[in-house]
Amino acid sequence: MVTVETRPASVLRSVDEALEHVHAICFKTGPPRLVGVELEWILQHTSDPHRPLDLPTLRAALGDHAPHTLDPRSPRLPLPHGSAVTVEPGGQVEISTPPHDSLDQLHAAVTADAAVLAEHLAGHGLSLAPSGIDRYRPPRRLLHTPRYDAMAASFSRDGPAGQVMMCGTAATQVCLDAGQPTQLARRWATLHALGPPLLALFATSRLHAGRDTGWVSARMRAWLETDPARTWPVGAAPEPAVAWGRYAMAAPVLCVRRRDGPWQPASGVTFADWIAGRLSPAPTTDDLEYHLGTLFPPVRPRGYVEVRYLDAQPPDEWFAPVAVVAALLSDDRIAETARGLAAPVAGAWTTAARDGMSHPGVRAAAASLADLACRALDRTDLTASHRDAVAEIVSRRLAGGQEQ
Repeated sequence: MVTVETRPASVLRSVDEALEHVHAICFKTGPPRLVGVELEWILQHTSDPHRPLDLPTLRAALGDHAPHTLDPRSPRLPLPHGSAVTVEPGGQVEISTPPHDSLDQLHAAVTADAAVLAEHLAGHGLSLAPSGIDRYRPPRRLLHTPRYDAMAASFSRDGPAGQVMMCGTAATQVCLDAGQPTQLARRWATLHALGPPLLALFATSRLHAGRDTGWVSARMRAWLETDPARTWPVGAAPEPAVAWGRYAMAAPVLCVRRRDGPWQPASGVTFADWIAGRLSPAPTTDDLEYHLGTLFPPVRPRGYVEVRYLDAQPPDEWFAPVAVVAALLSDDRIAETARGLAAPVAGAWTTAARDGMSHPGVRAAAASLADLACRALDRTDLTASHRDAVAEIVSRRLAGGQEQ
């Protein structure tokens, strides 16, 4: 992934200025080489997964790796292979890796860092849950920051989905280079088209708070039902940067950072409204970049492109969906084929999240993509044993062998 340059903040006087800034920072083009991951997991007490988490235990378990939101005095040390540790509002833990130009190296580094994290947690009676939503407990917020307070207040207006999303869900996120200018629109469209069938194939979040939700990905349901102006897909577009900029301008402002007082603005004020004077002072490019980080569509540009539609996986199976996505984007020909296979259900986000592999069209697309991806793994640097492990997990998911 290409590193995004830091620029001095400047006041935005028009929507056109804002769109130019979005265009400059959100798609850094170049040869697609790098891949990284952000892995979230629900935490639970190993001896009693129904028992609520508490902050003292979580602080002690993460120790010097704890983020400042959890422990302001923490040195925030990365894990041994460079993964940063963060904590979500409900106590979900996340590790974010540096980008790698080798799938095999990514696998080795993340597997080692995840093992260190699991060891720290195990020493305090905690473990990583194998699902994308809390199977045993209702959502409960542990972390209180001005950002999280503003999020909670905003999302609560639309029902309980926002609290579930913030405090009870976890995802597997894959980060890929945007590609060359001539590739960008096709790669963007492919990643969107792959979403519904891959979401269904790797769904792990049917059970929530002790009940069957009737959705194979109750995690995705919570996201889609939380403030659709910031969580629904941007979609394929001839000019992704233009589409993303318009999405951002139309999205309500979630946070206005202040030295004192709450960060929540008036309800329904969009970023375009802020530029037009509905909020003061006028927004800066820093405010715009912060706003972009409060938008959560299934595919999000961050200079690189972030795939956000996959449920969290069992800790020893996180690599399978990552390898599948990377393989399907490994070259233009494979990506074009993959987009065609996914086309019949492209856009079927709700159907895939609810019905999953029981829907004939979703299942057919997922099976075809799985076959293509497993064949494309031969083009990567993965060892034969790792390719076989991915193929075994994918085959089991196709056969319905993963408890959801």
